[in-house]
Amino acid sequence: MRLCTFRAGGPDRIGAWTDRGIVDLLAVDPELPDSLAGLLAGGPPALERAARAAATAGPAYRTARDEVTLLPPIPAPGKIICIGLNYRDHAAEVKLELPTSVAVFAKWPNVLIADGAPIVIPAASSKVDYEAELAFVIGTRAHHVAEADAFSVIGGYTCFNDVSVRDYQARTSQWTMGKVWDTHGPCGPVLVTRDELPDPGNLRIRCSIDGETLQDSSTSQMVFSVPRLVAELSAVMTLEPGDIVSTGTPAGVGVSRNPRRWIRPGERVRVEIEGIGALENPAVAEGSA
Repeated sequence: MRLCTFRAGGPDRIGAWTDRGIVDLLAVDPELPDSLAGLLAGGPPALERAARAAATAGPAYRTARDEVTLLPPIPAPGKIICIGLNYRDHAAEVKLELPTSVAVFAKWPNVLIADGAPIVIPAASSKVDYEAELAFVIGTRAHHVAEADAFSVIGGYTCFNDVSVRDYQARTSQWTMGKVWDTHGPCGPVLVTRDELPDPGNLRIRCSIDGETLQDSSTSQMVFSVPRLVAELSAVMTLEPGDIVSTGTPAGVGVSRNPRRWIRPGERVRVEIEGIGALENPAVAEGSA
C-alpha cells in the first residue's frame, strides 16, 4: 500500500493513496488506528485490514489529491535519525575515505514538512543545500536486531530531503545546528509499505531544482545497507514504531559543486525515488512563507 497522512477541514486522517484518489481509511473502518505509526505498530493484521478498507471504499470515501492538505506521512516521530557519508559516489566527490563506522546525527520533528509545503531559506544564511535521501520507517519496537531479521521491523519507505544550512553545519565538528532549521526536512508524499518495495538497495534516486538534475544515482551506492543500519542503530537504542531513519545522500550536493549550488527562494526542489514517487517543495525567503 501507499499510505499518507492528510487533513481535510478537520482532524488529521490516515489515507491510502490510490489511482482513484485518497481513501479515508478511518471513515471506511473506524476501528483502525488513527495514525500511520499506530497502523504500522499493528503489524500485518492492521495493514491487511487497511488494505481491505482501501479496496472496498466507494466514491464517497475517496478524495482528490488537490482537495486535501498533505502532511508528512509520520507527522510526529519520536526520532529522526540521519546517516552521514553513506554513498560511495558522495564520499568520492568530497574526497573522503569510505567510513568504517556508521556516522549518525539527528534531526527533530520541527523540520518536517509535507509534499508541496515551502522550504524556508533563512535570513541568516544563503548556503542552503539539498540532499535527496531514502528513508525507512520503523514498524515494530526493535532492540538488538540482527541484519538477517532487519526487514521484519521496517514498516515502509518514503522520500526525505535532508536540507542543510552548510555554513552553520561547518561551524563545529557537530552538525546539528546546520540540520535542524524549521522546514528543513521535507518528507513524503507517501509511505510505501515494505511488501511493495522488497529491495531498497537498488533504487534510482534523483534530485532536481526547477528541472535541472543535480543528483542522479542509485541506493546500490550505499556503504551501509538498510539491514546493516537497522542492526547498528538497534544495538545502541530501542527503535519505536514511527521512527524515521534517513539513509544518506548520493553525489551531486550543492556544497560539492563548482560553482556551489544553493537552494534559492522561488525555486522548486524535487526528490524522486524509484518505487515511491516524487516529493516536491517550493523554496521561499524567510518572512514570506
